[in-house]
Amino acid sequence: MPASYAYLGPEGTFTEVALRTLPETATRELVPYVSVQSALDAVRAGEAEAAFVPIENSVEGGITTTLDELVAGSPLMIYREVLLSITFALLVRPGTKMSDIKTVTAHPAAQPQVRNWMKAHLPDVHWESAASNADGARLVQEGRYDAAFAGEFAAARYGLVPLETGIHDAENAQTRFVLVGRPARPAAPTGADKTSVVLWQRDDHPGGLRDLLGEFATRGINLMLLQSRPTGAGIGNYCFCIDAEGHISDRRVAEALMGLKRICLQVRFLGSYPRADAGPGSRPTLPGTSDEEFVAAADWVARCQDGRF
Repeated sequence: MPASYAYLGPEGTFTEVALRTLPETATRELVPYVSVQSALDAVRAGEAEAAFVPIENSVEGGITTTLDELVAGSPLMIYREVLLSITFALLVRPGTKMSDIKTVTAHPAAQPQVRNWMKAHLPDVHWESAASNADGARLVQEGRYDAAFAGEFAAARYGLVPLETGIHDAENAQTRFVLVGRPARPAAPTGADKTSVVLWQRDDHPGGLRDLLGEFATRGINLMLLQSRPTGAGIGNYCFCIDAEGHISDRRVAEALMGLKRICLQVRFLGSYPRADAGPGSRPTLPGTSDEEFVAAADWVARCQDGRF
């Protein structure tokens, strides 16, 4: 496998900044791709060891493009996650004034994060989406748009200047990025982990989602993301993307996944990996849900079966 990481490009994206926080990037070639799909396809085709892409932001939730690519196609697995605080700069060509701006561009995920700022400062400006925030900066450099919302660090790369900085509608906004590779054995548990899965129901029936969530709830597993995505099989047909606290090697998580495998039409395991927002042991398990208690309960059942209770 090539010693390279694909990422959502071009150069100067928030994705690249987040990716460079991983120590192993010092020994990898970082290759920008034009879209999330093309970066993930590079991994599937064996052109890259892994891909680094955005998957969630704290303003709008899951990045649907990434979720849909992980739901469909040949399986991939998440190995790492990175959280990056996000603020935008309004990048323009030198000499451009606020009154000159008639068109602005950025990645679609940026729009809900700057919507109120635009309403207050650029109420009549036309928005057009770009493949990434850095690509929006490139389009401004080429003269196709008047301004772009991007990281201030992208200005020098594309010969632009920041007309405004520190732009954000929500304080402490963050975007979550994941390192995705081909399926393999998950990393060892750290004590502060996350497990991601996709679930498909066997049929649509009252309480169906409750049944799925009950497999987690009865074992004291906290959910960190729950997002439905259309399957393409018709109106009302959805699968569910879920992030849950814990590691597949934890007894409570393993038993929950076994329960889901029994009742779901399909379960796609997307990986167990260290959480980026907590240190080891940050959330204690609920009473009755530790590995030791699961082992003790299994031993009790075995003794009952042997008449040793």
